[in-house]
Amino acid sequence: MAEVSRRSAALTGAALITGAAGEASAFDFRFTAIEGGALPLSAFRGKAMLVVNTASFCGYTPQYASLQRLHQRYEARGLVVLGVPSTDFNQESHDAAAIKQFCDANYDVTFPMTTPEHIRGAQAHPFFAWLAAKAGGPPQWNFHKYLVARDGRTVRAFPTAVEPEAPQVVRAIEAALAVAPGA
Repeated sequence: MAEVSRRSAALTGAALITGAAGEASAFDFRFTAIEGGALPLSAFRGKAMLVVNTASFCGYTPQYASLQRLHQRYEARGLVVLGVPSTDFNQESHDAAAIKQFCDANYDVTFPMTTPEHIRGAQAHPFFAWLAAKAGGPPQWNFHKYLVARDGRTVRAFPTAVEPEAPQVVRAIEAALAVAPGA
């Protein structure tokens, strides 16, 4: 946790909204939306989040279609699919507008996405450092999935090769959504 706090301080608070004394939750972090402007995860408080590091030029890129279907299927029940493009594996553009255009044109993505971020290593966005500490380590490749429960503190990871609509992911989403917000 101290490492996340040090990284957050180094980013001058750009990624971590609060420096609260208690344990951080997913809702304490923020990003920049792919369209521009702030994307505070506090906007999703009380919802479950499926956070995925994405890439446009990867063999797993077709997982965007499954992520969009999950978004459509579960959004009304309280699931937020959050795409976080990353250049860490050299399979993504550095241009947010080009990424958005690709996702819109090829997969009709309507779930929220961020601008490109580092998701592993010393430059990792503090949220991804936090996720890695909570759920067994950083992504090993594109389309690694983290399911964050409604409490913002319980995190489960699914590796790249596990499809977004795989039975174990769907069961975990259903279980996360079965817990009432604020419970």
